[in-house]
Formats: sequence, C-alpha cells, structure tokens
Amino acid sequence: MYHVNRMTSKLIEDLNLQQQEAVQLTKGPLLIIAGPGSGKTRVITHRIAYLIRVCGVPPRNIAVVTFTNKAANELKERLHSMLGQDSIGITASTFHSLCARILRHHGSKIGLENTFTIYDDSDQITTIKRSMKELGVDPKHIAPRAIQSAISNAKSQLIETSGFKCESYFDEVVLRVFHRYEELLTLGSGVDFDDLLLKTYSLFKNIPSVAHEYQDRFTYLMIDEFQDTNIAQYEISKQLSDKHHNLCVVGDPDQSIYSWRNADIRNILTFQRDNPDTKVISLEENYRSTQTILDAAQHIISSNKKRIKKSLWTNNGIGYPITIGEGYNENEEADIVLKTIQTLKQKRSILTGQRYTLNDIAIMYRVNAQSRALEDVCLKYSIPYQLIGGIKFYQRQEIRDIIGFLRIVLNPDDDAALSRVINVPARGIGKKTVTGLVQLSMELNLSMFSVIELIDHDSSSEIDAMSHTIKIPNLRSSRSLKTFVEMIKTIQVEADSLNLAKLITIILDRTGYKTYILGDPDRGLERWENIQEFINSTESYLDNSSINTLSEFLESIALVNDIDNLQNQKDTITLITLHQAKGLEFPIVFIIGMEEGLLPHARSMDKESELEEERRLAYVGITRAKERLYLMRAFRRGFRGGSEPSIPSRYLSEIPDNLIDKPSQSSVTRFASTEDTELFNNPSETAGSLNRSSKHRSHTDKHTFAHSVESPELSFRTGDKVIHNAFGEGLVINCVPSGGDFELTVAFKVDHGIKRLLLSLAPIRKVK
Repeated sequence: MYHVNRMTSKLIEDLNLQQQEAVQLTKGPLLIIAGPGSGKTRVITHRIAYLIRVCGVPPRNIAVVTFTNKAANELKERLHSMLGQDSIGITASTFHSLCARILRHHGSKIGLENTFTIYDDSDQITTIKRSMKELGVDPKHIAPRAIQSAISNAKSQLIETSGFKCESYFDEVVLRVFHRYEELLTLGSGVDFDDLLLKTYSLFKNIPSVAHEYQDRFTYLMIDEFQDTNIAQYEISKQLSDKHHNLCVVGDPDQSIYSWRNADIRNILTFQRDNPDTKVISLEENYRSTQTILDAAQHIISSNKKRIKKSLWTNNGIGYPITIGEGYNENEEADIVLKTIQTLKQKRSILTGQRYTLNDIAIMYRVNAQSRALEDVCLKYSIPYQLIGGIKFYQRQEIRDIIGFLRIVLNPDDDAALSRVINVPARGIGKKTVTGLVQLSMELNLSMFSVIELIDHDSSSEIDAMSHTIKIPNLRSSRSLKTFVEMIKTIQVEADSLNLAKLITIILDRTGYKTYILGDPDRGLERWENIQEFINSTESYLDNSSINTLSEFLESIALVNDIDNLQNQKDTITLITLHQAKGLEFPIVFIIGMEEGLLPHARSMDKESELEEERRLAYVGITRAKERLYLMRAFRRGFRGGSEPSIPSRYLSEIPDNLIDKPSQSSVTRFASTEDTELFNNPSETAGSLNRSSKHRSHTDKHTFAHSVESPELSFRTGDKVIHNAFGEGLVINCVPSGGDFELTVAFKVDHGIKRLLLSLAPIRKVK
C-alpha cells in the first residue's frame, strides 16, 4: 500500500487539481474538456502511466488514438521517457493507422486482400476522373473534386452506395460515379482514407468475433482531439469500448475547425447524453499564453452558441498588449510584418530571457494563397522560411514515381500506380495503348496488369484477348508491355529477400529511372538528392526484408500529413495556415488578413454553423501565441486581378480596448492617407455609395470595428439580410454612426462585392 501511495504521489505531484482528478478517474466514460495550452498531452501520458504503475493494467490493454502522426509520435516519446520498457506494448496511433493495421490482419474476412493499397487524395481524383470518363460525365459541368467530396462525406457517415439517397441531379451523378469508383477500388485491391474507417466499422459489425478480440484487447481507450472525430470514428470508438466502457475522450468544442473534413462537433457536445454516467472535468489553467492573449481569445469565442463554457486563466502574467496593424495592400502588410520581425530578433523572451530567433515566429493565414506576398518579401529581405502546406516531400514527382513502382511490386492490380509509371521512363507505351488497356480492363472487369498478361504479344498489331480486341499501335508497344510485366514479376520474386533500401535501388536500376533522372540537365541532381533522401527514410526498416515490411512502409507514407513535415529548423520563419497550426505553439504569432471575407471567410457568411467555425478558427490561431500576438489586415486586397477595399474582421471589434496596443505606441500600425481611402473604383455607381477620400481616419480606430448599432428609428445589425434596389440581396457586415447618419457595410453577391452605403441615401431595406 505504501508503495502504491508513493507511486501515485510521484505521478500526480506536478499536476494541478483538475489534472490530478483526470489522471485518477479510470473507470467508466470520462470527458476531459481541455482548453488550449492546458497540458492535455501531459494528462494523457500521466493517466496511462497511472493505469500501468498504480492500477496494474498491462500496457497492451491500453490504446490512445489521436489525429496526426506528429501527435502520436510525441505521445510515444513521452511514454517511453516515463515508462521505459513498459511503454512498448501501448497502442498509440492515429485513427487511420489503427484501422489500417486491423484491416491488414482481418480484412480478408470481409473480402479485402491484406496487400491492399491506400489511395491518397491524388489517386482518388485520378480514379474518379476515370470513372466519370467511362460513364460519360463531363468534368467541365461537374468537378471531380465535388464528387470526391460527396463520396467522402457519405463514407464518413457510414453510408455506402446501397444507402446513398438521391435528392438532386447532382446526387444521381455522384451515385453513378460512386458505384464505378468502388468497382475500380475493389478491382485494384485499393482503399481510400475513408474506407479505412468504413471497412473497419463493417468488419466489427459483421464479424463479431473480431470486435470481441479488440474489445478484450483494449480495455482502456483514450481519444485525443475528440472534437475532430467524424461519425465513423465515433462509432468505431463505441464498438471498441462496448464491453468495458472505459472510454476517455479529450477535446475542446471551441477548437473544432475541421467540418470540411467531415468532423462533427456534435460528437463532443452530446457525449454526455450518449453516456449518461460520464464524468466531466475541465482543464482551464493555461501553461502556454499570457493572460492578455487568453482574454482576447475568450472575448471572441464567447459569441458562439455551440460550445461548453470554460474560463481560461494562467500564471504566466499579463504580458504584452495585442498589436493590431494595417498595411495599404497585401504587399505592404507583408512588408510591415517582416520589418517587425527584424526588430523582434533584438528582443528577449519574457518567459525564457533568451533572444528570439526566427524559429520562434509563425505567420498564419486563412488560405494558402496569402503566402505569396509573404514569400516574396522573405526573398526580398533574405529571410529563411519554411512553408507548411506547399509541395509535400512525398508528393514530388520523382518520389511519387518510385512509390508507384513500389506499389505495383506489392500489388500489381493497382491501376492508379500502373497508369503513372507504365511509360516512365519512356518505353514505347503511348497514350493510345494505355487507353486501349483501360477500355479492355473495363470490358473484362480485370486490372490493367491482368489484361497485359492475357495479351498474345507475338501476334499482329490487332490483338485478341478472350474474344475482346485491343488495338496496339505496333508490335513494339506490345513487346514493351510484355517486358514491363516481366520486369515487375522479377522484382517481385526478389522483393521478399531484400530490405527496402536495396529494393528501391534495384527498381531505380532495372526500370532505368536512375539514368532518366540524372539525364535531366536542369534539375537532375536536385531530384536525385530527393530520391536519396527517400531511401534514407527507409532506415528504420533496414533490418527487415519482406512484402509485409513494404506494405507497412507504404502505409506509413500514405498517412503522412503536412504537419508531420514540420521541422524545428534554426532561424526559419514558419508560414502556415490557421487550420494547419492546430496543435502547435510559438512565442510570437502574426495572423494576417484579419478582414471580412477572409476571416471570417466569404463562403461562411450564409450559415450560422459555418460562421461559428470561422470564429473557432480565429480562436485557435490566437491561442497558438505564447507571448506576442499581432493581428494584421490590409486596407485594400487583390481580388481576381484587381484590388478591392476590405473591411476589418468583426473579431477585431470584439477585443476590448484595454488589451490592445494603442496606435501611437505601435511600430506596425499604419494610418491610411488621404489618397488611400478611395473606397470604390467607381464611387458614383449609385447615389448610396460613400466616398470618404477627404477624411483622415485610422482604419484601426475602434469605431471602424463597431459590431452593431441600436437606434429608435433604425435597427440594423451585423448579420441582417438586406435588399438593395441596384445590387440585390446582401448581408450586413458592419453598421456604425457617421456624422448624424449611419454607414452600412454590406456584402453583396459576387457581381457587386462589398459596398459601404449611407443609410439616408441608399435604396435599401431589411429582409424580415
């Protein structure tokens, strides 16, 4: 007993009271509402250590699931540091990795080969385009990406083709493509990301013995970032915990920002209703940010309705006030940011006392396109940066080619990979030949590789295969196909006795790819270095040589995401979208583009649920900052080759004055000049347009950000729908007093954009 008490004390002595409670509550469902920077990873690792060291739970009976490989690897490292050898049996992985592993072992019970290929986003689009072409669906009328999104949304809700409901012409087209897409996946022994979840759910549902095996195995299940789960992931969680009910979920509804990936915030909001005996603990002490940053974030998020209230606080002190800055356009905005960064390098951290490095700084934005101006200015001032979300390493052409060859060695029925490399390097197999193979593949319901095996390669240019005819332009094409198949088969035979590095080397030599790459006079050496780095990435597999090892390797790189490539490079600014910044932290954060139409994004204006998610996105960005926060906007921003005036984001008006650095004290705040305040390219377009070019007024003035106005005569609020006689329907995004009148800022439909109108002159009325 003394030993247990001493062990308990050691495991919880450095935790606050709420964290201690979360660690020691081990039985039954538990919901941990973890605010940003509240030490949730620490709670998860200490809870696992408590289960093993105090409760005596075998490590193999514990599973913890999160959403990125980076987070999963961090958990493994921390657990190993705490538990040593006891951490080896713990399952710590992403949802998709866990499901892929389960399907490798048991997928055959539902007709899935254990050598299945995981189709990434590019493979999915390629296969959907092929399906559309075979069905005669014009990609100019319906975008392949829209169909892929609809299919993904259905699968995330556990809807297969048999349960897909058609309520429109678009739905009917989606269903037709969905059917053929699934046929092609099955034909090529492939699964997409959503299938990893859907098929695991189906496996557990239809083969109870497998479900029972994993229920007995994982007597304790923890899910991190629970607010980001979709319906399929939540249902799998229920299946796994159905026997012991020891399901602990950790998350924060205020950080749910992935509905476009089919994340469903209702999972965390209704968890208590689904599990009536749930215990709830809120982690509110923040160990990351200053109180000023936390107060700003809380004032912004408090307007949301779909949330669980909490009050963040910290012992880190008040900290620096928040700086709100403005540039004339996106180029000046970027220039101001980079100049400010140069001055910050001379300052010291209030928490560590060390001088800031570029590595301490992140510049965040709503959409990838905003990085262009930042990159230009970084190059101008020779400031090194890393761009998260650019061309991923594993998406580079030469790397995808090598991966394509590896996939065919593992699974020759993988048509997506075959189509990519069958004539790379050029081996006399042209587009007409490939088109013929695709056509015959469809007619025979066979993979392209199987079709090639059936062809009589010694016949004439018109070749009969099982009563079907494929036209080969010449005998050379036919022989090239035969040579290609024989080459792959030879490599397959050798693959079982080679480690991955040697297998890749053989592929480079046998396929002629090495000669092909080095023959490129412009980028050959650079691309060859990328291939060498790819070979280095197989280092952890060097001691193994088998097809199973190849399968594991391909699975690991298929599930890599942008954040996994984030490097802690010295003196490098991080340029990153707000979505990708989730889970990260930096001493200094700049958020650019704090404007209506960007944050919140224009696409979110019509739906309250989407506006709430945009607010959560702003909250996430702000709470990434530890010490200093800069919120930047441009007075005018480029749009479709032109330039339009922008409106300050509504979130700026929700930050109290006492938290903001006054303009006179700010080194980055800019006042618009007389010439800069022209609001419209053609201000005389209508009598209601307001030309304020003669006024000297700071666009960072608090009044500019007024959220709403009340008047006995008038009652216009942000969010009101209106109709203008000339511009049609619009949405009020700002309303402020203006010289005895009222100035409305209205976002009209695309043709008219954003207008500022004097209410006394504008022919406008509110839609009730």
